Amino acid sequence: MSKSEADQNPLSLFEFWPGSIFYTPIVLYWIAMGIKYRDLSISTAANPRIETGGLCGESKSSILDMGGSTAQSYIAPYVVFRSGKGSERRALDAMERKGLSFPVVIKPDIGCNGTGVKLVQSREQLEAVLPQFPDDVDMLVQELITYPVEAGLFYIRHPDEPRGRITSITYKEAPILTGDGVSTIEELILRDPRMGLVPQIYLPRLAGKEKNVLAKGEEMPLVFAGNHCKGSVFRDGRADTTEALTVRLDAIMKDIPDFHFGRVDVKAASIEDLRRGENFRIIEINGVGSEATHIWDRRTTLWEAYRAQFSHYRQTFLIGAANRARGWKTSGAFSMLHSWRKQRRLLASYPLND
Repeated sequence: MSKSEADQNPLSLFEFWPGSIFYTPIVLYWIAMGIKYRDLSISTAANPRIETGGLCGESKSSILDMGGSTAQSYIAPYVVFRSGKGSERRALDAMERKGLSFPVVIKPDIGCNGTGVKLVQSREQLEAVLPQFPDDVDMLVQELITYPVEAGLFYIRHPDEPRGRITSITYKEAPILTGDGVSTIEELILRDPRMGLVPQIYLPRLAGKEKNVLAKGEEMPLVFAGNHCKGSVFRDGRADTTEALTVRLDAIMKDIPDFHFGRVDVKAASIEDLRRGENFRIIEINGVGSEATHIWDRRTTLWEAYRAQFSHYRQTFLIGAANRARGWKTSGAFSMLHSWRKQRRLLASYPLND
């Protein structure tokens, strides 16, 4: 993105609206569809083997664990350990069993929006990071995939369809500051045409570094976790949907039993490789609660965003209803609410992401 483009339109109209405002029409749509199908939780049957279909409160590792040999060959290696007293030793033992070495990614097994995701470079850093998490929760330690391209691929397959489709591709970019040898990090953020409009997203995680001065030409990425609400910049990549990528992703997702709807977050060696369905690794698989994140491209209009949201969530109800007709159970509204409250409590207890 050139400077002139950013000056003209650094943010879309709604990018950083409070969730209580942006998602209200979606909640009302969800309720209306639930009334139509006489079950507010019917969409949870879209991925019936996952808790709440992946709407909320689901275990990330449990989804990855379901993958067969084809899926596992594309999933970045990971292992689970328990937080709390002795967690450093448990994490190191788990890493040894899995053949993982630093640097690694540490993240809570139940979470969303990148909350609590940490890049850990060394044993000393691990020792400092783990006490920031609440006791007795499952944590993932995962291989750091250093491929430069991060993308979210949205996948939908109805139960009666022989092949799924990709409905969204989003590229996720970490904003990078470039020092001039004079300005502080805070000044560089406030001067940026985009970041200067939402400094509250970036400044809190600097941990006292905001007054540091970067050397001329020195670069500093501000965000590690590829999440829009945490500060990553999202680009609409739907034009890069290809037959080769669709076929590859379909083969992978069919290797996860009864998975029909969700976003697959990947890192790829290049956009060209991704288009060919080659040289990418899966870092996370999200279910019913995931979004087609291309809507957060700064060029997306509010109408286009809601059209994409309603279109995608409509599919969850259609797929959920089809699975219910095949004998699968929905989670039930009370179970869905319990999972949401559990996830909300956990998110509030996690540290800021990197």
